[in-house]
Amino acid sequence: MALLVWFTMGIALWHFTVFLPDHFWQGIVGAFLGSVIGAVVFGAIVEIISDKGLGNTDLATALTAIPGVAIGLAVVYAIGIRAEQAPAD
Repeated sequence: MALLVWFTMGIALWHFTVFLPDHFWQGIVGAFLGSVIGAVVFGAIVEIISDKGLGNTDLATALTAIPGVAIGLAVVYAIGIRAEQAPAD
């Protein structure tokens, strides 16, 4: 159940990327993938470290996805910026 919460939180926060300049790697689809993968991976790491079960969800489960979304979006954004600044061959 926690996986569904993280995935949903990633999608929910992804919607706010419409307010950012479109420098994401592969555009809005890349932002979607970065957001969802960041939320799921970070949420899973926190759950494993805190020794909680994946079936027990609460408000903290949803809130742990927020830093993961930010990290995932930052990575995809940085890759996009580097790809734009690379010399065209």
